[in-house]
Amino acid sequence: MAADERGHQHDHGHDHDHDHDHEHPHDHDRTFQPDIEDEPPGRYELMTYAIRELLIEKGNLTGEEIRKAQEKIDSWEVSQGARIVARAWTDPDYRSRLLEDGNSAMAEFGIEPGGAKMTVVENTDKVQNVIVCTLCSCYPRAVLGLPPDWYRSKSYRSRVVVEPREVLKEFGTEVPDDMAVRVHDSLADLRYLVLPRRPEGTEGWSEEQLASIVTRDTMVGVANPVADASKS
Repeated sequence: MAADERGHQHDHGHDHDHDHDHEHPHDHDRTFQPDIEDEPPGRYELMTYAIRELLIEKGNLTGEEIRKAQEKIDSWEVSQGARIVARAWTDPDYRSRLLEDGNSAMAEFGIEPGGAKMTVVENTDKVQNVIVCTLCSCYPRAVLGLPPDWYRSKSYRSRVVVEPREVLKEFGTEVPDDMAVRVHDSLADLRYLVLPRRPEGTEGWSEEQLASIVTRDTMVGVANPVADASKS
């Protein structure tokens, strides 16, 4: 699909700024994000896509509900990333330390990322950040646990740098046209963590309550936290 690229930043990783306007006259006729590496979708995978689209079209499920279910299945390891985000949301000094030196700030939680430099990128009302590793599957496991299958797939690694808005849409995340999407490319010695925006309606929440709405996908950037009234 055609896309206008605003620019590229190259600082260890390969960050890509995108500000695209996409027209999708037939939203159901689009490329899907497969979980299987380096293979075209087979019969049963295509059937899964068709059923998924039918359920969404009929209003039985939403893309967001499907994403959450998949995320729950894929999250095998306990992650401290949610606690880090919650602390940054409630402690301005810690947030500043985290954005300035991710390794040092995460060490306060007992996290040792090895030889990798941890860079934290903050979502704002102007920018949505997304993490990828286009060469293989470099991933901040020390913070987020095991990477999901879709993160390692060739499709995600190749498509998200070209058409990030479309890929995010397939995760159930709609990005406004006036918001830039910035894609950060991890390397063996460089890892990224997205600091998502704190959702409205969470004023006065404790760190524990805030951490409960921070998920792996929000720290990769393919989703955004949503305030759950039942946790307030």
